[in-house]
Amino acid sequence: MEFLLGNPYSTPVGQCLEKATDGGLQAEDWTLNMEICDIINETEEGPKDAIRALKKRLSGNRNYREVMLGLTVLETCVKNCGHRFHVLVANRDFIDGVLVKIISPKTNPPTIVQDKVLALIQAWADAFRSSPDLTGVVHIYEELKRKGIEFPMADLDTLSPIHTPQRVRPNTHPHTTGAAPAPAPAPAPLTPILQIPHIPNVQGPITANPEQIARLRSELDIVRGNTKVMSEMLTEMVPGQEDSSDLELLQELNRTCRAMQQRVVELISRVSNEEVTEELLHVNDDLNNIFLRYERWA
Repeated sequence: MEFLLGNPYSTPVGQCLEKATDGGLQAEDWTLNMEICDIINETEEGPKDAIRALKKRLSGNRNYREVMLGLTVLETCVKNCGHRFHVLVANRDFIDGVLVKIISPKTNPPTIVQDKVLALIQAWADAFRSSPDLTGVVHIYEELKRKGIEFPMADLDTLSPIHTPQRVRPNTHPHTTGAAPAPAPAPAPLTPILQIPHIPNVQGPITANPEQIARLRSELDIVRGNTKVMSEMLTEMVPGQEDSSDLELLQELNRTCRAMQQRVVELISRVSNEEVTEELLHVNDDLNNIFLRYERWA
């Protein structure tokens, strides 16, 4: 297959990924890691090329320093890239064919590698459960649990949110005919559109400490921000006359807010702090209202 498609490290994102996962690195190269995310987000072939390079680095590699660096790059990309990349990561082919093989008994990797792989599968299964085209990882996660695989303990402190970076709206003001084109101003960023609070895999109420409550409120601010952006777009956009990039962003916001609502509803029944519960209920009402507006608009 490599003969047909070429060396996975020969593409722009593949070259960066090869350098970012070099076993000789003393520490993660975050500049390279974020450059990889930029290429994935900004180019047509970026997601597929990145997956090919990650498969090459992670599959059958007994240099576990390189494997750990590769897993860090993968985790960073999932947090900072969009739906096109998520679709490629969350399917059975990648989860079962690459990640699960890393931790197979035949391979017997170090505990730190096993825990990292299992933590990623667990986090993605939780984050993508409500997205129909991303549930491959959910099925693998549930199969592994049925087989008795023990996943690392999860709590509000250790589980970081899935996060997609800011999207920008292109400047669409046409230049005046006959006039010299003015330099296009930098596009204004929109609110981050995907940052979902995770729920720990434990039963019963969650008694959050002040630091956790502050972090949860910060995440609720992101939900409110997304709801506001979605509301503004629904006010401005005329059905049938919308720009394709705006329509794509609106659809992604709708998907994301629905995934966020699932987390909010779970938290309503489990957080024992009354003030936080009241905030969660208000946010849930706002989400329901924006979904009604979206359905009428659509």
